[in-house]
Amino acid sequence: MEPLDTHISRQYNVELENVRSLVLQMGGLVEQQIEQAISALVQGNVPLAEAVIVTDYKVNNFEVTIDEECNQIIARRQPTAGDLRLVLAVIKTITDMERIGDEAEKIARMAVRLAGEERPKNNYMEIHALGTHVRQMVHDALDAYARMDTEAAVRVAQEDLKVDQEYEGVMRQMITFMMEDPRTITRVLNVIWAARALERIGDHARNICEYVIYLVKGKDVRHISLEQMEKEVREGS
Repeated sequence: MEPLDTHISRQYNVELENVRSLVLQMGGLVEQQIEQAISALVQGNVPLAEAVIVTDYKVNNFEVTIDEECNQIIARRQPTAGDLRLVLAVIKTITDMERIGDEAEKIARMAVRLAGEERPKNNYMEIHALGTHVRQMVHDALDAYARMDTEAAVRVAQEDLKVDQEYEGVMRQMITFMMEDPRTITRVLNVIWAARALERIGDHARNICEYVIYLVKGKDVRHISLEQMEKEVREGS
């Protein structure tokens, strides 16, 4: 892909860099939302959970703003080749980040509900562990995007398998709790919804990695195996 400083129009470079910068700002906000939502649930911190819910509009505003910027670039500049891929990848990426924000909001809502329930002895350790893994995955996906690093993108995408395995382990554990003590059913169902939201965040992080590969390599690696994705990245390196 052409470096961004090769365009005849300096203003065009500024527009493209501005879009990339906005994406990373949005990513930072989304990461914060995930971290705060998990902390709110684990600590039973209702004000923090409510803050996550209330500030979700900021993530939505970022999506609208960046989408409009991309539409303006397409209309004014009629980008081709690598620049067009950049704009398309941005549009796809912000859609997934907005959905990550929605999942973080769901976790915060579960945190509010769980704050009124009796706390388990392990203080929701399973959600903390899964959440830490998922938040790191999002961080690394955005880092791969910022550096246009396809090899890093593949490594992050591979983490989604581990997240899925962790999620399945949490589900088995929760089902066991409900079978052993029906009084925990209400609490456990809320934990299950929170775990499901975290698993979905992992899926969206993988999607972002796929867009990085599309952006740099011009290859659509959606709906293929991780082995095939890795092969596509190696080819032409």
